[in-house]
Amino acid sequence: MTTAVPARTPAPPTLHEIQAPVRDALARVSEELRRIVTADLPLIDAVNAHLLLMKGKMFRPTLTLLASRVGEAPAPHDVTLAAIVELVHLATLVHDDSVDHSTLRRGMPTINALFTHQISVIMGDFLYSRAVVELVQLGDLDVLRVLANATNVMTVGEMRQLTALDALAFTESDYEALIRSKTASLLSAACEIGAVAGGGAYRDQLARYGEQLGMAFQVADDLLDYTADAAVTGKPTGLDLREHKVTLPLIAALRTMSAASRREVEALFATPEPSDDQIERVISIVAEAGGLDYARRRGAEYARAAEAALDGLPDTPAVAALHDAIAYAMDRSQ
Repeated sequence: MTTAVPARTPAPPTLHEIQAPVRDALARVSEELRRIVTADLPLIDAVNAHLLLMKGKMFRPTLTLLASRVGEAPAPHDVTLAAIVELVHLATLVHDDSVDHSTLRRGMPTINALFTHQISVIMGDFLYSRAVVELVQLGDLDVLRVLANATNVMTVGEMRQLTALDALAFTESDYEALIRSKTASLLSAACEIGAVAGGGAYRDQLARYGEQLGMAFQVADDLLDYTADAAVTGKPTGLDLREHKVTLPLIAALRTMSAASRREVEALFATPEPSDDQIERVISIVAEAGGLDYARRRGAEYARAAEAALDGLPDTPAVAALHDAIAYAMDRSQ
């Protein structure tokens, strides 16, 4: 009798595979970034040199370049636009690290830690202003409008988070509004800007795709904070809890956990520097209360909405890569 071998679940696509249709252009994005941020001041150049080491996996400029090639039409200035999108993303990271007083990002010292808090704030402003200067030089008011709106939405989202006085009163609706502004708005803008560069035929669909992808991306990222280790995420598991940040897994768990468990969560949030044991205990409570499962379901719903936004687009390598980007956003263990 032959024993059936269980079918293997296909591995999710890697970002390297997703970037295949735009790899040559993506290499030029890094060169454009260096050109745009170069300044005649040694301190700025020193900070920029460190920033460019922290630029990460270039997911957002990848989306811009792919969106610009959906219809296989010429995409003028697509490399510069992709660099500008990454520049804005870097600016948000610099400001976030400054606001949070973070000392590490992706295993490297933040600008806030390596230089000073003041330099971190000013460098974030410098990156934003350089992005605006480049857009003005391109003379594309449409793209400028998209990016200006996204940065405004991100700023308001950050202010909304800072004014939340009772972290444990943060609702799912509050959370969705926050991640739509802080994460999804820039991914939506990245895709919409690419669509504009590619002729604009699929602009609304790609903007909607980027927004839903961004929502799925952030939910998956927040789940990783509960489930992954530092080797995967580049930061310690439980960092959000350590910083008293409430994300979807905890929001969902708070609805069903026992009074005793709630008191343990409240104790963690009342402790300025929670211990590893407290972090581990609350992670267990959230898992037992179904918070992780609920967040996975919500993330999957956003992913399906992103898939639906691509319906009717041409059958091109770029569109195939955009589909793959959804699976990548949901499972970034690579």
